[in-house]
Amino acid sequence: MLFNSFNFLIFFPLVLVIYYLLPYKSRWLFLLVSSYYFYAASEPYLIVLLLISTLVDYYCGLKIGEFENGKKKKAYLWISILVNVGILVTFKYLFFFIDSLNGLFEYFGIEVSSSEKIQSFRIDQVLLPVGISFYTFQTMSYTIEVYRGNMQPERHLGRFALFVAFFPQLVAGPIEKATRLLPQLKRNIAPDVQLIKRGMIIMAWGFFLKLVVADRLGLYVDAVYSDPDGNKGLPSILAASFFVFQIYFDFAAYTYIAIGAAKTMGISLINNFNRPLFSQNISQFWQRWHISLTQWIRDYLYRPLRRNGKINRMFSVILVFFIMGLWHGANWTFVVWGLINALFLIIEVATNPARKRIFDLLRINTNIRAFLGWGTSFTLMLVSLIFFRSPSLKDALTYIQNLFVLPNLHVNILNNYFELFLSFILIIGVQLVHFYKGNDKVYELIENKPKWMRWSMYVAYVAIIVLFGINRQESFIYFQF
Repeated sequence: MLFNSFNFLIFFPLVLVIYYLLPYKSRWLFLLVSSYYFYAASEPYLIVLLLISTLVDYYCGLKIGEFENGKKKKAYLWISILVNVGILVTFKYLFFFIDSLNGLFEYFGIEVSSSEKIQSFRIDQVLLPVGISFYTFQTMSYTIEVYRGNMQPERHLGRFALFVAFFPQLVAGPIEKATRLLPQLKRNIAPDVQLIKRGMIIMAWGFFLKLVVADRLGLYVDAVYSDPDGNKGLPSILAASFFVFQIYFDFAAYTYIAIGAAKTMGISLINNFNRPLFSQNISQFWQRWHISLTQWIRDYLYRPLRRNGKINRMFSVILVFFIMGLWHGANWTFVVWGLINALFLIIEVATNPARKRIFDLLRINTNIRAFLGWGTSFTLMLVSLIFFRSPSLKDALTYIQNLFVLPNLHVNILNNYFELFLSFILIIGVQLVHFYKGNDKVYELIENKPKWMRWSMYVAYVAIIVLFGINRQESFIYFQF
């Protein structure tokens, strides 16, 4: 079920009202059934995979908690990891690997007859379970935390199933740790009007980011990327810039609808973004972007690799960004996007002392350094995201070449100067809000205002959505991951 669908506008208020009307002991069951309905509304048969992941990790968690013997505990941890990774590989990457193998055969001139050739499939021909990358990572983190002794196994199967399937963050995160989310799902939460208001304001902000801003930018981005050779030069630069904002606003929209929905039920989800587009270097960007994923990669992959001592820092960075790129999608464009970011990060760390000495020698002040850092970081993100957005590596390289065909100054490719102007105004307006408040505290713009002003802002919000919303019911970009 899409957040930006009419079905959700009916589903969510009903869930919220019934949730608070029910006695505490029944709430977990109602939320679990609601979460399964939310998922099954889009993919009724693929809920089986969600159930398999839930049951396997519930059982493995119990067995890990039973044994003192390290080998037996580790065996059940590996069962959990292999089952979840196996589900991911089978349903998300299997045909991608087969297709890549076919390409490798062709590259080395190995001819395989049509009857023997491994069949190649495009990712859009495979039924990709929505949210599979998110819930498998979330449930794996539970067994890892139990194995590490950071929490006791959850013995209530229903509550554990709710931890895995909690509908606000089931499909596209944030990826929550069991140590953080499970205790909250056990609390007896009384209705808090202030919390409900804040949650709804955050949700409204998410709908604004998606319907009014991200989808509007997507119109321009889609038009240029669908015909890159016909829109060389400045339109390509503008579309690449717009996509940096589009993907951020689109993903932030989903995240903050999820955070707001959970908050209305008294549950706090991790803040997934911290003003990433104001970052002054690549390291800072990855500390602020998709925080729940980067923390997962750091805690369960990067640190264990470094702790091993046999893998040096540079190779560890390359490996985790390779996996992070592949996590985003079964396409070499995502892998290259990840590796490019690893390269940027390695170069940044290696050149940091030299750059600092040059800035000190030239007596460049802090503000200019910050601006140069921001400009460089934004440019590097723009280039790497061309691979993220392009359907193939060839298309990405062609697009980058088209950036330098400067004589084409015709940017009004949609033949609507008002829409183009509005896009710039919205980007500036949203970034100002992010700079001063961030997404998670946007409610402070409305709270403590006089009643007449608050209601005027509510009416203005509805009017803006009706007048300027792009009502395409466009799926969120991160749904494909």
